[in-house]
Amino acid sequence: MDRPRSAILITYPETESIEEATALADAAGYKVWKTVTQKNITRSRFGIGHGKALEVQEMVRISNPDIIIFDEVLKPSQQYNIASLCRIEVLDRERLILDIFERRAITKESTIQVKLAELRYETVRIKDKVRLAKLGEQPGFFGLGKYDADVYSLDLKKRISFLKKKLEKEKKKREMHRVQRAKSGLPTVSIAGYTSAGKTTLFNRLTGETKRTGEGMFTTLSTYTRSFKVNRNMKLLISDTIGFINKLPPYMIDAFRSTLNEMTYSDLTLLVIDGSDPLNVIDKKIQSSTKVMNDLMIPLTKILYLFNKADQIKDHDSFVKALTKSKVFDPLASHFMLISSKTGYNIEKLENFLRLSFDSRSYYGLHYGSAVV
Repeated sequence: MDRPRSAILITYPETESIEEATALADAAGYKVWKTVTQKNITRSRFGIGHGKALEVQEMVRISNPDIIIFDEVLKPSQQYNIASLCRIEVLDRERLILDIFERRAITKESTIQVKLAELRYETVRIKDKVRLAKLGEQPGFFGLGKYDADVYSLDLKKRISFLKKKLEKEKKKREMHRVQRAKSGLPTVSIAGYTSAGKTTLFNRLTGETKRTGEGMFTTLSTYTRSFKVNRNMKLLISDTIGFINKLPPYMIDAFRSTLNEMTYSDLTLLVIDGSDPLNVIDKKIQSSTKVMNDLMIPLTKILYLFNKADQIKDHDSFVKALTKSKVFDPLASHFMLISSKTGYNIEKLENFLRLSFDSRSYYGLHYGSAVV
């Protein structure tokens, strides 16, 4: 395994922001050497204030890291300015996520989806990047000086069109598989949720599979579908899907739409949430997850909220009471359950819930607000 490259991380001062950005950096193969925080990192020139930018410049001079990671979307001019000041490559949040996707892509479909997302990332930055590249080659802007914006734009459009055609072929294959599954008459269940919530661990627990887990964010970029039995006579199809994350841009969701659409066609979606997080973090992650699911037009009646890692929740009763005060999640209007994919806590009750839901085909008639703690 390659040695992690050292990085200076620039992010917001909130604990959850620091932890998530550090985890993203780790998943992309970077070791955060120093974290720099500021309440506003969307300022016009450097993203951060001028004084803070000079502090980062001095850190770079002393420690000579490999890269600066910026936990926000940067304009090309901002990226260029801080790269020029510090004489080092700068990655913004979107580019960092794309790097993780590139490392995680295994299947043909996910590889195409990642390449398409990368080209769309470049498309919105063409004119500024070409203009800045011509000022002089700076870290992160190599090789663009020979292009005119129109030529570069045309090149990207051709490549995007080519990848869309390839992705359409993969989409048709997926649709054929979906039709075959529909012919089997088996109910379908999708596992969704914020990245690193334990979706794949739950998938393995239910199906007996051994898909890789615990390797950082976005371990799963492709949808895997397997069958499993909830009793001797009932078999279901269950799919593990890509994880969600805060501030995931629309073009990335669009690139992975054929994969995410598995949830749209499912009879039920298990939305997995890390129950060991602080409640304010849980609220934010639910909000990020449900935003994507709303974009996919998945109704509330098709969602079962699973608060995973119950083995790390000290007081289950207090946890459920706190949920009732949540502004994002309404336990009185949703099915929810505490589980532990790791220890197996309440997994049998989850299977019973699935059995009763599909056995009688009365899932949509069940009463809401049911909790198993």
